[in-house]
This record gives sequence, C-alpha cells and structure tokens, in this order.
Amino acid sequence: MYHPTTRVLAVLELLQTHGRMSGAEMSARLGVDTRTLRRYIGTLEEIGIPITTERGRYGGYAIMPGFKLPPMMFTDDEALALSVGLLAAKSLGFAEAAPAVASAQAKLERIMPANLKRRVRAVDETVRLDMVRSVAPADNDALVTLSSAALAQQRVYMHYRAPDGRDTERDFDAYGLAFRMGCWYVIGMCHLRHSMRSFRLDRIVRVDLRPAYFARPAGFDALAHLKQSLATMQRTHPVTVLLKTDLKSASAYMFDGVGLFEQTDDGVLMRCHTDHIEWFASHLASVPCEFEVREPVALREAVVRVAQRLLRLAGAAT
Repeated sequence: MYHPTTRVLAVLELLQTHGRMSGAEMSARLGVDTRTLRRYIGTLEEIGIPITTERGRYGGYAIMPGFKLPPMMFTDDEALALSVGLLAAKSLGFAEAAPAVASAQAKLERIMPANLKRRVRAVDETVRLDMVRSVAPADNDALVTLSSAALAQQRVYMHYRAPDGRDTERDFDAYGLAFRMGCWYVIGMCHLRHSMRSFRLDRIVRVDLRPAYFARPAGFDALAHLKQSLATMQRTHPVTVLLKTDLKSASAYMFDGVGLFEQTDDGVLMRCHTDHIEWFASHLASVPCEFEVREPVALREAVVRVAQRLLRLAGAAT
C-alpha cells in the first residue's frame, strides 16, 4: 500500500515527465479518484510548487513555466541512459563538449544516491564509443542557430567556405540536421543554386536569421536525404557491380554510404561513384561473396591486379 507522501511525489514526477496531464489520466495512473488527486495537488502547492490548472475538455495540470524544480529522481535504467548519452556527446563533434559534459555529470552526481553515482562513474571511466572521426565545428553557434531556424521554418543567411577555400554566400532554408560519418550536416533548400543541398557545419563561417519563412516538406527525414545525396554524389568513375548475395549481406559487406543497392534475380546491383579505382578494388577484394564488375573496365583491371598481388604474397608465404 502506498504512503500518501509517495503518491504526492508520484504526482510531481508525472508532471516533471509529461509537462501537462489531465486529471483523469493522472488519477488513472495513480489509482485514486479525482478528489484525492486534487488533495495531492494542494499538498504540492502548500510546499511551494506552483501548479497551474486549466478546466474544460482539454484542461489539465502543469507546473508553472520557469519554476526551478527540486532535484529529479532517476531509476537505475534512466541513470545508465544519461551516462551513455553524455559519453556519446563527447564524440559527436560538439564544440567544447568535454567541459559541458563534465559539468552536467557533476550536477547529476550531486543529486544521485551512492549506488547510482558509482554506475555513472563506471560507465564514464570504462566505456568508450567509436564515433568514427568526428569533425567538430569551430563553435556551437551554427548548430544552435540552424536547428532553431529549422524548427521555426525561418530562412537564414549563410557564409560557407568550401574545402578549396572558395567562399560563397546564400540564403538557405534549413529543413533538418544530421550527424553522418563523423560530421554534422544541415540539409535544405539553397537559394543560390535553387536546389536541395547539404552543407557541413564545420565549414560554415557565419549564419544569421532572415526575416522570412518557408514551409518544410511534410515528413522530411534529414538523415535519409543525406545518405541518398552522399551515395549518389558525382565522382570521377561511375561504378556498377553485381554482388552475388542478398541485400542485407551486401549492405553489411560494403562500407556505409557507398552507393545505392538494388535486389535483382542474380544478386544485388550496386551503383556508385569513386575517385580512387585502386582503393575501391582493394575493398571489393575483401568482400566474402562472388561479384561481377560491370563498369568501369578500369575497376575490373584493378581487381585483377589486386588478385595477382595477393596470389604472389600467398605464394611467398608458403
């Protein structure tokens, strides 16, 4: 049987977690009637926690915006999720992430009991995440400004510096952001090129909000669009290879984002582009399934050279 104080704390936890809840839903969650719930709400108000109440069909209870809540309570699983999340933040390319993560961990540890504190420290000191080669922007301004602009669907001005040092300026509608292969990207409509474009955040020199708005396509998936655009990016040599396996295996064999895959009766047809024929041939040679290079001829010849070299090495070893 629950102690009344426990139920009052449960009401506070529900409001912290959900922001706003109807009286009927809270009563059902707690297993009490609405009169008892109102008594619990009154108890919270008596100890100084301001609760707003809205009546009517869509009404409910909520903690007054801006009120500084007392320390939150975490379950073991919630503490573990927070620990791994903070650990991942160190590897995601956020500027000055390490001090911010350390500060957040210190705040969490101050409100955690000893057993949870030990679990958090154990994760931080013994777990390492391989997030490829994260490239951090110079600061967090671009990430904050662009994510806010995407949410508000507000146009921005962008000063961008290409890898060769060329600077360009444009108005840009940010549809969303994504983290891919160690880099942060913003994806949206470029008004300089009048087409969809993706830009790396670490190459953005400056970004400012414009007094103009746009409509983002419904259901836009920034990561899916980025994967597609990277896979179909034009490079020196167009490549078509038939991998004699199934789609799931082909995706596992080839490096992430290599190109587009299509299941056929003969196997998986892979289409992509590459600037480095010899390197691509070496990667193909490591694939544990039969394959057929359909184009270009230069790749077929490079695969033969790789096979001959491996045979020579194998013969020398014996």
